[in-house]
Amino acid sequence: MRLARICTAKGVFTGEYEDGVVTTDGDGGTYVVGEDAELMAPCDPTAIFCTGRNFGAKIEQMGEGDRPDRPDWFVKPPHALHPPEAPIEYPGWVESFTYAGELAAVIGRRCHDLAADEVEDALLGYTILDDLDAYEQDRRTARKAFDGSAPLGPWIETDVDLDGMAMETVVSGERRQSATTDEMLFGPEEIVAFLSERYTFRPGDVISFGSPANPGLLEPGDTIEITYEGVGTLRNEVVAGHNA
Repeated sequence: MRLARICTAKGVFTGEYEDGVVTTDGDGGTYVVGEDAELMAPCDPTAIFCTGRNFGAKIEQMGEGDRPDRPDWFVKPPHALHPPEAPIEYPGWVESFTYAGELAAVIGRRCHDLAADEVEDALLGYTILDDLDAYEQDRRTARKAFDGSAPLGPWIETDVDLDGMAMETVVSGERRQSATTDEMLFGPEEIVAFLSERYTFRPGDVISFGSPANPGLLEPGDTIEITYEGVGTLRNEVVAGHNA
């Protein structure tokens, strides 16, 4: 099942997405995306927990040091959230602006200190994150935690097979990233369990699982499409910002 969050003239609703139509829980209505509703980010997290250095090929490519012996992570705040299909403004204060296509889990219930075999029952499902990065900034927070730095969507898929899931990132028609989940150093359930020792997760919180090799530059005019097999495609266009 695909769960979508939409903005309509009547308000914001969540419901089941099928073939461009969302049947909502709130008012029992049906809405056609692009006509009488627009997709929003599919959840409303209190935080976005992002895994770094989780693909060996990327670690080697980017010169990120030795492979970690436990998950490496950072946090993006709620105002980093950005909806699918909505234009991404190229920040006027950056010199280089990069993408990274990541699989992400959405928490379904309040939870803490989970074992790996308890994670599946705590999740609502999976979605896609674009970890936008102002690459030349000095520290992770400055690079990654700004307004709109976490495009998320297009929906939450509740029935996912994580084994060997293929992904690709296409920028303006050119395939830039291609990998499978088998290449992750730490699997999604292992990462969620690890982080849950340190944080109490709340419904809607997001945990992403790192970028494969070849994250790269974006420019105004680019369209970026990140696809994870069985989940969907997160699509956004990059536009010039007010000060760019």
